[in-house]
Amino acid sequence: MQHVSFPGSAQPKTILAIGAHSDDIEIGCGGTLLRLIEENPAVQVFWVVLAATGERAAEAIRSADRFLAGANSREVVVRNFRDGYFPYVGGELKDFFEQLASQCSPDLILTHCRHDLHQDHRLVCELTWNTFRRHLILEYEVVKYDGDLASPNFFVHLTEELVDRKIRAMMECFESQRRKDWFSEDTFRSILRLRGVESGAPGRFAEAFYGRKIVY
Repeated sequence: MQHVSFPGSAQPKTILAIGAHSDDIEIGCGGTLLRLIEENPAVQVFWVVLAATGERAAEAIRSADRFLAGANSREVVVRNFRDGYFPYVGGELKDFFEQLASQCSPDLILTHCRHDLHQDHRLVCELTWNTFRRHLILEYEVVKYDGDLASPNFFVHLTEELVDRKIRAMMECFESQRRKDWFSEDTFRSILRLRGVESGAPGRFAEAFYGRKIVY
């Protein structure tokens, strides 16, 4: 297995993380963001949540503040597009993505994966690729009832300390989700452990991504 590193000036200076819902970024790439910020506090992070209102919006902001606490520069955007209806308001979402592209040109974009069975997630992925055509894009996975996990080809190794930070923040910030049987510490830890096994992680844990086009 080939290992890729981001030494010195090669570290991403600007990261765009996009989530359809208020806990997607944390589930899919929260540990990766914690690691990147820890390794390069000067990084600038744009954190975008597309469907969150009321309590869920408050949770999204609280969680983003926690995950991005070590970043030098951050911008958190929480919109209120209708949950579950993204394909039916595609024009409005497309306009938002075009506006987003005019505001930032990230070195790394973290977004949903194209084979995700949730319709909102799939459209976010499609619009990400449609809008950001010359950028490094990694697609993260969200474990769910639908059983749509596949075979990722890019792994970010995590220490157990980072895993604990990620899961603790999620469980404390998303109180509204804790009543759901899948939103649990063992669910999140198990997928991180599985991806750690698949990638030979020295710290036993990893987040996994799908990289369609990666140029060195």
